[in-house]
This record gives sequence, C-alpha cells and structure tokens, in this order.
Amino acid sequence: MKSIYKCFTFLGILALLYSCASRKNIAYLQDVDAKNSNEITTSYEIKLQPDDLLSIIVSAENPEVTVPFNLPQIQANYSIENNQTGIKTYLIDKEGFIDFPVVGKINLAGLTRIEANKKIADLVAIHIKNPSINLKILNYKISVLGEVNRPGSFNVVSDRITLLEALSLSGDLTIYGKRSNVLIIRESNGKKTFNRIDLTNANFINSPFYYLNQNDILIVEPNKTKINSSTFGPNVAVTVSILSILTTIAVLIFRN
Repeated sequence: MKSIYKCFTFLGILALLYSCASRKNIAYLQDVDAKNSNEITTSYEIKLQPDDLLSIIVSAENPEVTVPFNLPQIQANYSIENNQTGIKTYLIDKEGFIDFPVVGKINLAGLTRIEANKKIADLVAIHIKNPSINLKILNYKISVLGEVNRPGSFNVVSDRITLLEALSLSGDLTIYGKRSNVLIIRESNGKKTFNRIDLTNANFINSPFYYLNQNDILIVEPNKTKINSSTFGPNVAVTVSILSILTTIAVLIFRN
C-alpha cells in the first residue's frame, strides 16, 4: 500500500512539474506583469522602400488643376480595397525614386508616409495652390510560415502591423510551434537580416521587430515534440515519452 501511495505521490508531483513546463514553453509574454507600462514603446511608422507600389492622389480646391498630377492608368487598371480603379500607380525603383507627373523624379525611400506626403505636397505646391496628398502603399504584405494554423501571405491595409497581429492572421501558432525562437527575415537597404524573437519574453515588445516591415517573413520552427514525432507520429512520440517516465519512476519506487 505504501508503494502505491508513493507511486501516486510521484505521479502528482510529475503532473505539477509537467504543467509548469508546459506554460513556460507555450504562454506568451510571461513576465509582462513585471513591466512598467511606461517602458513600453508604441510609436512606430513604416518607411517607404524600393519595390513599394504606391497610389498617390493629389487634391486641391479646384479639381481641374490636379488633373495633370492624377494621370489614369493607361496599360491596366489596379484595384485597391475601396474598389477604386484607373488610378496610376508608382513603383519605387531600386534607387528609391518614383517618376511623378509634372514634378519628375522624387526620392521617397527611407521616408515615412507622412514625410513622403509633405515632400510631394511641397513639390506640387510650386505648380498649384494648397495641394493635399493621399499616399497609400498598395503591396504592403507579410508572410507567415511554419508551425501556424494558416500559413501564407497577408495584405496589410493599415499603416502598421505587429508581430502578434500577424500571428493572429495566420491562426496563431500550433501547439508544436517553438515560441521562444521565431525567425524574422527582413530586407533593409538591399540586405537580408535574420533575427530571432522569443515570444515568451515581454522584452520583445520594445524590440525593432515588434512592428513588422513590408515583406517581412516569419518562420515558426517546430518544437522537439514535433521533430521527434516526424517519424512515428505525434501520438506515438507522446505515449513513448510518458511510458518512459512512468517506467523510470516505478523502478525507483520499487527498488526501495
């Protein structure tokens, strides 16, 4: 009877340890309660970069004077979220420039949307009075791959998106996703960087990768359980692990 009691005691302790380990490996932002809310930075604006496809619409009190700046799309129509078609689009070239009607070449790479609006407005103001500029990025997207429920590429309609929002678009990580080592591939100034993020640590909120840039790629690696189960299947791997632990405990108990 004592041996059975010891066995159940050890199993209870094992269950508690297992539950603690599970939370440590799965829960996001585990130490966020210890953070001072004043330490969390939320201000962020994306910057324009080569290969961004832009919609730029010029407005003014007299619509007729804006016609030369709002050329129609001649070769094909481009549809955007509000179903607006026929507006000419501008692709930022590898040098960071667009060729804008009347004004000519404008370097926009490295500017925020607000800065780009002001720069274009200042140049257009030479020709018309009090112009207003509406600039949108039409091909802002991010990609999420690996151990998520819905991998794929997702269009971003707002000016910014967080890493957590991107994961929610993909249906969140599966139970087999390695939350402590998410890879973000980012291209900046023509160079690709590879960056690792620990989602279980709240410090990543203040990292340069909490907000995602255009064309960022997220890759969620499989954890050890998924890797081990790739040969036999997940249920077999879990069963074998549990039986191994129980066997070890039984040997230790009955040896005494």
